[in-house]
This record gives sequence, C-alpha cells and structure tokens, in this order.
Amino acid sequence: RKFFFSLNCVLWFSTVLWAQDKPQSTPQPRISTSEEIAAEFDMVPCKNGDRLAAVRALFERMGAKPEDIHVEDSRAVKNVVIRKAAASAEALPEKIVIGAHFDKVADGCGAIDNWTGVVAVAHIYRTLKDLNVNKTIIFVAFGEEEKGLIGSRAMVDQIKKEQTGEYCAMINIDSLGVGVPQVADNMSSKKLMDATAEIAKQMGIPFAHARIEGAGADSQSFLTKKIPAVTIHGLSNDWHRLLHSVNDKPDKVNRQSVYLGYRLALGLWDKVNASSCDLFRESKEEKSSKEGKEKK
Repeated sequence: RKFFFSLNCVLWFSTVLWAQDKPQSTPQPRISTSEEIAAEFDMVPCKNGDRLAAVRALFERMGAKPEDIHVEDSRAVKNVVIRKAAASAEALPEKIVIGAHFDKVADGCGAIDNWTGVVAVAHIYRTLKDLNVNKTIIFVAFGEEEKGLIGSRAMVDQIKKEQTGEYCAMINIDSLGVGVPQVADNMSSKKLMDATAEIAKQMGIPFAHARIEGAGADSQSFLTKKIPAVTIHGLSNDWHRLLHSVNDKPDKVNRQSVYLGYRLALGLWDKVNASSCDLFRESKEEKSSKEGKEKK
C-alpha cells in the first residue's frame, strides 16, 4: 500500500506537469484515477453473449456518443471501433491503433483476460477524446481473439499494402491485473518495446519484459503487416493458474496493476503521437539483417 501510495503521488505529479505543457486555451486531458479504474471491476460481464453490449455501454460512460461507436462486422466477427481524427485537416493520414480483445474463453469470468484491457482502452479514450491530436487514433475492442486472433486479423486484412505506411503503431493491452506492467517480447516490435521501457522509467512505473510462450495476442496480426506493435500485459509467473480457468474472476484482479497499465499505455501513446512514425519502424538495413537471419 505504501508503494502504491508513493507511486500514485509520482503519477499525479506527472499529470500536473503534462497538463502544464499544454496551452491553456486547448482542452486538458482527463486522467482517470486509480479509484475510477478500480470501480470498473465491481460488475464484470461474465458471459460472452453480454460482452459486446457491455463494451458499448462502457465507452458511452466514458463519453462516446452512440453514433460514434461502430460495430464492424467482418468474417462473422464483430469489432467495436471508435475513430478520433487528427486535429489538422492537412495532417498526413498517420494512425495509431489502441486495442484490446473483449471476448473470453468458456471458463471463468474473463476479468483479467481481458476485461482489464478493455477498461484500460476505454479510459484512454476518455482521456484523449477532447484533445487535439497529431495522429488519428483508432480505438478498438477486438472480438474472437481467443479463437485465433480473428478480430484483429479481420481488421488488418482490410488494410491495403499501400496503406500500411499510414499506421505508426499498434498498442495492444491484454491481461493486466496481476503483476507490474510488462511487454511481451515475442509479441512486440523492438523499437516500441524500447520506447515503452523508456516511458516507464520516465514515469517511475515498475516495468519488466516477459515472454509468454505458446500464447498469442492481437499485436501479432499487425506485425504480420510490418506495422510496429506492442503488447502490454500485467501477468506474473503463476499466470497459468488464473488465465483460461475458473479462477479468472473479478476478485483476482489487482486494480492498481490495471491503473499502472493504463498510465503506461497512455504515456506510450503520447510519445508516438509526438514523434515521427519512422522512429518506430525498422530501417531497410534492419529489415535486410532480419531477413538474412531468418533465411539462415
């Protein structure tokens, strides 16, 4: 408790500094509190049939207008999508995707995997919805991740080859709520992993790298299109005991872990939004070196 209290003080101070950096004539970010994040787990939809409607209701509570929430139906999978356009009409068509899957396996409530991710994305939406942003943001709750990343693959398949350069980054949030924020190295591109680690250090957020062998995440669908992507999770070494089991229940969620994941993902968005997209892409030399190693 003392640790989280001290950390909350640090994050509160960073929020004040961030707001001071914005011209006072522009809308200010509404940073969610740890108490607001925690309250989202008082009632978690534990049936897959209830999840889509619950996602819509959550985004509406976060301030989204019903007409701005689109349920995109492709390949018999439903993704919930909200698009926030860049402030300048003359801006390049650069995009950042911030996503999490909303479906669950049959066992358990899916509170950790992945209502935690949906909550984080929804609160990031509320923080950013009234701000002027440099790059268009696509907020998405993916369906059917548990059946083979079907929702994210359906979205990626709609991106034409000549459009991939418009996508600066995909920030995926999957299964917070157990340990400190981490990146899944085997589901993320290196430059975005490095950027996430840098942001965590700047914000004073505890952070780690942790591969999750044998698992998949929606970031991988974007990586197949050569779009920089990262998966942020908050698991611990005993994640097998919780995920995909009857133990994945709301009372198992460490709500401070979800709050830290929300803040870290928000900080990463801020960096990508303010940077050249080339900062996160592989150079031609790096691509050639990687391809050479794969051939060997």
